[in-house]
Amino acid sequence: MTAAADPAPAPLSLGRRALVEGLGAATLAAVVIGSGVMATRLSDDVGVQLLMNAIATVFALFVLIAALGGLSGAHLNPAVTLVMLALRRTGPVDAAVYIPAQVAGCLAGAALANLMFGLPVVAISTTDRAEPATLLAEVVATAGLIAVILLLARQGRDALIAPAVAAYIGAAYFFTSSTSFANPAITIGRIASDTFAGIAPASAGPFIVAQLVGAAIAVGVALALAPRAAMARATTAAPPAEAARA
Repeated sequence: MTAAADPAPAPLSLGRRALVEGLGAATLAAVVIGSGVMATRLSDDVGVQLLMNAIATVFALFVLIAALGGLSGAHLNPAVTLVMLALRRTGPVDAAVYIPAQVAGCLAGAALANLMFGLPVVAISTTDRAEPATLLAEVVATAGLIAVILLLARQGRDALIAPAVAAYIGAAYFFTSSTSFANPAITIGRIASDTFAGIAPASAGPFIVAQLVGAAIAVGVALALAPRAAMARATTAAPPAEAARA
């Protein structure tokens, strides 16, 4: 006589999945911003600061996607959620709940990072980043991130999404002039921290537009390269941070 197999866990309610997305986004923002502050306190070398920031973000992305992917899909990024909506892998109600949760989470994570380093809970960034080169870089960064996710998912290789997204963002920190935000929610969150990772409000809007353009390009690339492949499920990151980057 054999023991009965454990039943598959029931899917989480939308409210719980939104909570997962919010907490995941908050953690990602806290890592991105907090590691940037720590880096500036440990070194005066901008290259070393960027390396520290990148390493922390890579590790966090891998852990968050691996831990949360089976719960909410670990989008952590409005660009990812909108792409999944466009591909009918996420419903409009889910998307309408996920995106505010991601943005709120990133703002909360920014506040937490500020507090952990003895800074004002909210300090609007004065770092201007928007110029033609960095906006082009954001298009490239986001397109690459979304393409990695979609191409792996369309091949049914979801287990590789966490390490692949983390590796891509780690590389994009250094090969893009924008340092690869690639995530509208994390972009908004970074407005609230006048630190190494911050972005001025006037630069955030153009960055978000560039990210959405990049996401649209990635959908076209994925459909062109894998037109008949079926996505196993909408597990993603980022964040991206953007997501993911963030």
